[in-house]
Amino acid sequence: GSFKIYALPDDPTIPAPPRQFRELPDSGPQECIVRIYIVRALQLQPQDNNGLCDPYIKISLSKKVIEDRDNYVPNTLNPIFGRMYELSCFLPQEKDLKISVYDYDTLTRDEKVGETIIDLENRFLSRYGSHCGIPQQYCISGVNTWRDQLKPTQLLQNVARFKGYAPPVVFENGRKINYGGRDYTLEEAEANKILHQHLGPGEERLALHILRTQGLVPEHVETRTLYSTFQPNISQGKLQMWVDVFPKSLGPPGPPFNITPRKAKKYVLRVIVWNTKDVLLDEKSITGEEMSDIYVKGWMPGNEENKQKTDVHYRSLDGEGNFNWRFVFPFDYLPAEQLCAVSKKEHFWSLDKTEFRIPPKLIIQIWDNDKFSLDDYLGFVELDLHKTIIPAKVPEKCNIDMIPEYKVDGSQKAPRTASLFEQKSMKGWWPCYVEKDGSRILAGKVEMTLEVVNEKEAEERPAGKGRDEPNMNPKLDLPNRPDTSFLWFTNPCKTMKFIVWRRFKWLFIGLLILLILLLFAAVLLYSLP
Repeated sequence: GSFKIYALPDDPTIPAPPRQFRELPDSGPQECIVRIYIVRALQLQPQDNNGLCDPYIKISLSKKVIEDRDNYVPNTLNPIFGRMYELSCFLPQEKDLKISVYDYDTLTRDEKVGETIIDLENRFLSRYGSHCGIPQQYCISGVNTWRDQLKPTQLLQNVARFKGYAPPVVFENGRKINYGGRDYTLEEAEANKILHQHLGPGEERLALHILRTQGLVPEHVETRTLYSTFQPNISQGKLQMWVDVFPKSLGPPGPPFNITPRKAKKYVLRVIVWNTKDVLLDEKSITGEEMSDIYVKGWMPGNEENKQKTDVHYRSLDGEGNFNWRFVFPFDYLPAEQLCAVSKKEHFWSLDKTEFRIPPKLIIQIWDNDKFSLDDYLGFVELDLHKTIIPAKVPEKCNIDMIPEYKVDGSQKAPRTASLFEQKSMKGWWPCYVEKDGSRILAGKVEMTLEVVNEKEAEERPAGKGRDEPNMNPKLDLPNRPDTSFLWFTNPCKTMKFIVWRRFKWLFIGLLILLILLLFAAVLLYSLP
């Protein structure tokens, strides 16, 4: 409260000094609507054996209790709740709002993580408007619709009365207001601001601009510390939230905000692997030639169980491979946050899936296929779909300098990148590299087409994995591979024709001639008397 002590005159005929508190709030009970917005919690104390907890919200106001146990968030210390709760109460009798975070347990009793207490009476009686924060704009529609019971002009009149100012005077159809001996204009208030269709009348917008200069509490999200009775002085985490208090005597408040967490949208990343070039030759054939049995593997981080790979281009003698193979990676994406939402169970016995968010990336690897031992890893490239390396149009211009993290000369410019979500599609050559002796070397080049489509576009333009049906958008034909591209022990005739005969042709011819000569000499010697 506030106190003011001043002397009264001894002579009763002398008028008393003016009252210091002229604008006092109603001292009677006030029935109010209370809206509690719980956005998220941060750094909660672990409650489960896995070092996490399954938090949910419990709200108590006098004898009224809301236990939102059904909407617990599993396996996280930083849950996003996005919940709004509405209660009615009488102030000052029901003034202490208790917001608790509990850990959900299936078999045992739920444990309290922590709680925070808000004095609603203090906020309701505050002259700084802390019962409902002042927003930045006056909107009569859209997601930021004005939610206070009084319009900005009415609030400005109340502030002027509390401060002992003359009532504000409106001029020029609401484009000019005189308040506190100063003129405010709408042109000055909205200079360099973007106007949109949801804004209300100019008079209210200008009044709101003046209100924001009067030291009132702005619209904001509070970050409150959670405490536990078992550890009173130790933080149990943070809770981001805010509270609005509306007296019913002023009429119904505006519509509540919708803070429901965003739902991830379904997208599909299509990757067509056309060719490879200059791939490292990792093996030697039975005839001593350097070669590699090339295939390409790809996946998106967070969806490792959906790894895909091409068929094998056997016996590549110059590092060139032909595939015409399509990868299809469905994923859930949050455009506003530019992150992928991934939900999976940590263990097969887990009851709930754990959700986490990661940047959308694509990993492409080149491998050498081995039938009787483990396949040999040759190189890789990692592409951030929001900062995708602009590919080279021809393989001759594709080099390791295109990798953003690696530049041979520090004076070189950073490689150009672009967002695949904006470009929709890219085609060209990307370099793959491998670490050797602390440095990166070029391991090969991959020609690919990258395309991101949303769920509707994926249904309208279907495409199958590999060369499976529906083989369209575009249709992928069998690659035109050289005759030497086959698995040698599965076709002995081809092996003799394309491997043995091609390399040892003159040796065989020489041996055959020598054999004929030896036979001729033997017959000649045998026929002599």
